[in-house]
Amino acid sequence: MIIAIDGYEANVRQRVGIGRYSYDILSNIYTILTHLNGNGYQIRVYLPSNPLPDMPKETSWWKYCVRGPTTLWTFIGLPLALMQDQPRADVVFSPTHYVPRFISIPRVMSIMDTSYLEFPEMFRTRDLYQLIHWTKYAAIHAKRIFTISSFSKNAIIKAYKVPQGKVIVTYPGFSMTKSTSEDIFKKYQISKHFILSVGTIQPRKNYVRLIEAFGKFLSLNKQKFGEIQLIIIGKKGWLYDQILDAPTRLGLTDKVKFLHNVPDGDLPSFYRNALSFALPSLYEGFGLPVLEAMSYKCPVVVSDVSSLPEIAGAAGVYVDPKNVNSIAQGLLTAVRQRNLIQGKIRIQKGVNQAKLFTWEKAAKQTLEVLTEVGRKN
Repeated sequence: MIIAIDGYEANVRQRVGIGRYSYDILSNIYTILTHLNGNGYQIRVYLPSNPLPDMPKETSWWKYCVRGPTTLWTFIGLPLALMQDQPRADVVFSPTHYVPRFISIPRVMSIMDTSYLEFPEMFRTRDLYQLIHWTKYAAIHAKRIFTISSFSKNAIIKAYKVPQGKVIVTYPGFSMTKSTSEDIFKKYQISKHFILSVGTIQPRKNYVRLIEAFGKFLSLNKQKFGEIQLIIIGKKGWLYDQILDAPTRLGLTDKVKFLHNVPDGDLPSFYRNALSFALPSLYEGFGLPVLEAMSYKCPVVVSDVSSLPEIAGAAGVYVDPKNVNSIAQGLLTAVRQRNLIQGKIRIQKGVNQAKLFTWEKAAKQTLEVLTEVGRKN
């Protein structure tokens, strides 16, 4: 069986969101098939540029097809390559919101969430147009749609009126890079005690309210921790000026620190040393940093909306993301209870919860569905 995969999003240096999902799904499919010596599969990974050094290595059954152009890749480069290569693939997998057009090969895609429909004002005009119109076309024409939570599945079915059986939940796992031995306190010039948040700097993450709530937390907290900072790790996304300006506007310039270029190898140290992790997002299709935090025994404060209750389970301290006082109280609860019996029980539940999500399981499900669609073709 020949499976064609769009590797565009996986083949980037800084992988977040869909890029990270794409890379881990591809890497774990590769691992599964390596153990089976290919098992009769031929995998063609299509790229507009040469594969990065950490992409899976080529084998007799795993090949990279490097074609151009990068511009309008889904509309021109990828469809042309798929039509030209013989024998043609049995199925095409696009681990993105978009599928290649103008081809008759069955297509399978992934949709992370439908936040662009729920909060259109939080997206740039050009991105919003693509997400709304290109995703709709892809959802209608795809044979199957993978998504990352039951919450997202229900949202996709509602938005695109597709049959329930067409949408399959493959929960992501997490795969932290081996921890570095560097002293993060010295390296990043941060306080010994801090609350942590990780995610792209964009309005949906609700960082402005989190920063305001952190200010309230500082005025209410009576723990003997000394200086406490809020550390926000994430690359700049879009509409971020108001977020980056918030500490100054709220008089918290020295208390809030943004770190935009933290390598994956340093993240475990941040999770292990944080007093608490906070993700009071307005909308999350999944929320991978929550899993990461729980696995490193860090208490988590999360929104009581979208997929976050599904992911954090009994380990979460839940807050109303639109209520600053609620977020502040959640931070207080997590920090005050972390060394008490209630907090220790919650932290252990988080460790157990994180073990339920693995990339190997997600990749196995993905390969099974691709095989099913390919065989029908």
